[in-house]
Amino acid sequence: MADKPSYLNFDKAAYPWRPGTDYRKHPEAYRIGKGEQGVLICEPYKTEIGRHWRFKTEAIAQESSQHIYAMFLNYLQDEDFVGADMARKFLQMGFTRARRYANYKGGKKYDADNNYAQLQRGTGQEEKARAAQVFYKLYKDAEANDQYKAMKTAWKKEKG
Repeated sequence: MADKPSYLNFDKAAYPWRPGTDYRKHPEAYRIGKGEQGVLICEPYKTEIGRHWRFKTEAIAQESSQHIYAMFLNYLQDEDFVGADMARKFLQMGFTRARRYANYKGGKKYDADNNYAQLQRGTGQEEKARAAQVFYKLYKDAEANDQYKAMKTAWKKEKG
């Protein structure tokens, strides 16, 4: 059924990101992917960026997103595309996760005890919607960055 979570039929063998890979030492192994794919696997970036990723309140999201965006700019300055792409993914994930908590009480979209039926939307927290907007702006700024776009285009052409 299309309304069930995609992780139910996850094909781990086909997933291009590997938890044991150091993507700073082996950037050639990195794939851009779709959306936020690989964001919680690619080390050392997952740890470097993830320790700053928070969206509990609008104020916390503001501090978190600004710090991650500064990291994004630093990765670009260092010509570290993998780091920049990972920072962009964390900004995107800040938006999507905060939106999920804004839309669904407790951030849960599916009821695992009821055949993964989708739960009622509109039961979440308004504060999370404001946090999502904070992340969304910087996520879009990162995506629109000319240096990032050029690096992404070159990466896709050369490495996939």
